[in-house]
Amino acid sequence: MIIDKVCPVVLRKQNQELLLFKHPLAGIQLVKGTIETFDESYITAAKRELAEESGITHVISARYLCSWDSGFQNQVWHFVLCECADLADSWTFHTQDDGGHDFAFFWHDIGSDISSQAHTVFQNALEKVRKLIDQGAV
Repeated sequence: MIIDKVCPVVLRKQNQELLLFKHPLAGIQLVKGTIETFDESYITAAKRELAEESGITHVISARYLCSWDSGFQNQVWHFVLCECADLADSWTFHTQDDGGHDFAFFWHDIGSDISSQAHTVFQNALEKVRKLIDQGAV
């Protein structure tokens, strides 16, 4: 069975930096989550996940980018570009996911490697975002 996930993509500095976070138990990640109802759109789900995991509640605009077969646990990720203004350089957000964790958010240079700090699926997702930027889809 295919499991649909949404991944809000938040960029800044002419698409040179991507919003990532450090999970206290699982390393560096992109915001990602499950579509909760059969009629929830990818854009609505991406905005909800962004708010739940990062505290970002004001999205200026959101645009669907593409789907991607992650090769991990039958997950198909749906990337949604979310434009947000005036975000800090870093912050910590306490989420209720998995019993409550503090997620440390930061901006990552899109060309830099995260392989030593992230699960393979997040490394591959970062590569997919790089390709979308290189192709001009963002």
